[in-house]
Amino acid sequence: MFLQLLQKRRSIRKFEQRKIEKEKIDYLLECLLRSPSSRSLNPWEFVIVEDPEILETLSQAKPHGASFLKNAPLAIAICANPDVCDVWVEDCSIASIITHLAAEDLGLGSCWVQLRLRQHKSGEPASKHAGRLLGLPEGMEVEAVIAIGYPAEEKARHSRESLLWERIHHNRYSKSNESSG
Repeated sequence: MFLQLLQKRRSIRKFEQRKIEKEKIDYLLECLLRSPSSRSLNPWEFVIVEDPEILETLSQAKPHGASFLKNAPLAIAICANPDVCDVWVEDCSIASIITHLAAEDLGLGSCWVQLRLRQHKSGEPASKHAGRLLGLPEGMEVEAVIAIGYPAEEKARHSRESLLWERIHHNRYSKSNESSG
């Protein structure tokens, strides 16, 4: 069943203008809080955004690859305090994929907007720009924002043949790796 969930999940950037039910949001939040974390330090914090004005402003946090946020009924900002844990990026990334898979499990679409190491059009770091908009305390980082909603587009699954089987290595890395597919 897990492989079927992975096979079906695609990045969705077009959403129906339909509010997500509270029960589904609660499910997403519980999944987030169950995300694995190195040494159980849980450096992450999550900001749930449903306000259309905030979503519109977040959609402009970086020049490319965020505009679809303005049409999402829900976004979750994956944030962290880097002082809590040296692997906060990894912990936030794990929480992000948990969010994508939980959304797919609920029949929702999602797409990640990376902000860490990206720039706002003003030249300011996109993470700082979004953090200020979301009211984060100084020192907190927004790693990514995940747009979530009912899909208004369908995308075909990636075929098994399209997977990068040559990237699988057995026992040792090999440049001349044979396809395992």
